[in-house]
Amino acid sequence: MDVVQARKTIVEIADYPEPGVVFKDVTPVFADAQAFKFVVDAMAAEFSDSKITAIVGIEARGFILGGALAQKMNVGFVPVRKLGKLPRETYRADYVLEYGSDAIEIHTDSLSSEDSVLIVDDVLATGGTVSAAIEVIEQTGAGVAGFAVLLNLEFLGGASRIASEHPQVRLISVLD
Repeated sequence: MDVVQARKTIVEIADYPEPGVVFKDVTPVFADAQAFKFVVDAMAAEFSDSKITAIVGIEARGFILGGALAQKMNVGFVPVRKLGKLPRETYRADYVLEYGSDAIEIHTDSLSSEDSVLIVDDVLATGGTVSAAIEVIEQTGAGVAGFAVLLNLEFLGGASRIASEHPQVRLISVLD
C-alpha cells in the first residue's frame, strides 16, 4: 500500500451536504485494512521524534484514527467532543464551520502541562475545528506539538490559518 493506493479508497460524493460541494468520504480508508494501516503508520512515523504523550482525537472520525494511532505510539487517547457530550467538568471553545457554527469540549483533567499532544482528525477544511481544539487543549495547560489529518482541503485555507494562528504546530496530511 502506498499513498496513491490509499487515496483511491476515498469516495467523492457530488452535491453533499449541499449543491456545489464535493464531499470526500474517507470512511472507506478505515474499512480497507491495508489503507488504514498505511495512514496510521504514516502519521506515527511523522511524529516519532516529537515526544508525544497523548493523542487528541476530534469527534467523530478523529476518534477512529486517534485510537489506532495512540495504540501504535503507546500513548493515551483523549477525546475532544461536541458540546454536551462529556460528563465531567470541561473546557469549551466555540468555532465557525463551513456550514454553520458549533462548540467542542475537553475534560479539564484530561491533560496537564506535562503533556505534548498530537491532534488527529480526518479532514482539514477551514481550520475552525482545529483552532478550537488547540484552544481547549491549551486551557488544560498541555502543549500542542502537531496536527495530523488524512486530507487537507487546501482551497479552503485551513492550513494557512493554522500556520498563522499557531506557528508552533506542525501540520501533516498523509494522503495529499
